[in-house]
Amino acid sequence: MNRLFTTFKKLKKKSNKALIPFITAGHPHPLMTVPTMHSLVKNGASIIELGMPFSDPMADGEVIQLSSELAIKKGMTLSSVLDIVAEFREDNQETPVILMGYLNPIEKFGYKKFVQTAAKSGVDGLLIVDSPPEESEDLLSLLNNYNMSQIFLIAPTTTMDRQKYIVSKSGGFIYCVALKGVTGASNVVYDDLSTKMESIKSLTDLPLAIGFGVKDVNSAQAVAAYGDAVVIGSALVQKIGKCEDQKQIENTIEAFIKPIAKAINK
Repeated sequence: MNRLFTTFKKLKKKSNKALIPFITAGHPHPLMTVPTMHSLVKNGASIIELGMPFSDPMADGEVIQLSSELAIKKGMTLSSVLDIVAEFREDNQETPVILMGYLNPIEKFGYKKFVQTAAKSGVDGLLIVDSPPEESEDLLSLLNNYNMSQIFLIAPTTTMDRQKYIVSKSGGFIYCVALKGVTGASNVVYDDLSTKMESIKSLTDLPLAIGFGVKDVNSAQAVAAYGDAVVIGSALVQKIGKCEDQKQIENTIEAFIKPIAKAINK
């Protein structure tokens, strides 16, 4: 039993939804990431999605691309991302941490070494955007050995047959992409989200987390009605990126994340 299972089980008993904020490790500065993670938990985060900075984040919009670029310029590496998780675990053993990113740095690091180090650091799962289930058998096998989950995406354009295949390989939760396109989309219209989520629910008992386009209380409430968790990324990353010190980050998180956490559980 891992932290993801335990967290969703506790939330379900209370009929509550999970809030999953995304931040990029090392942005706006490597020394700020761990305190930011703690601040997110303090203000209602149930799970943290921590971005692994990469030079070519093709599934992300301009905001997260820039945060990744800036974090790399500050010296962030895959090893330092894992060090951040380990430091976070010194004071928090309960909140699940998911690493989100791309396969190239993990291949360079070495699958086995990466999974072993991630497990030791306290990582609970991976969301690797460019690693579909068909190409993830080696990684999945290693993750299963260390009681870690690989989380896969289901997009609005994913066919029913492919949905069945994806959920058969998934662990932790299913990341349901609410919109076509990249992260940070503007002009958000959630087209027939209810029908899409019901379709996925018919295939799996795993929790459904909905992301892409969530940027405020209203949009968070709109998607929370159809899933078990709400993911918010670009809007938060953009706000954090404008902060000059840790105090500003903490004030920003309290003002932005706390109302969202409260709103999705009304």
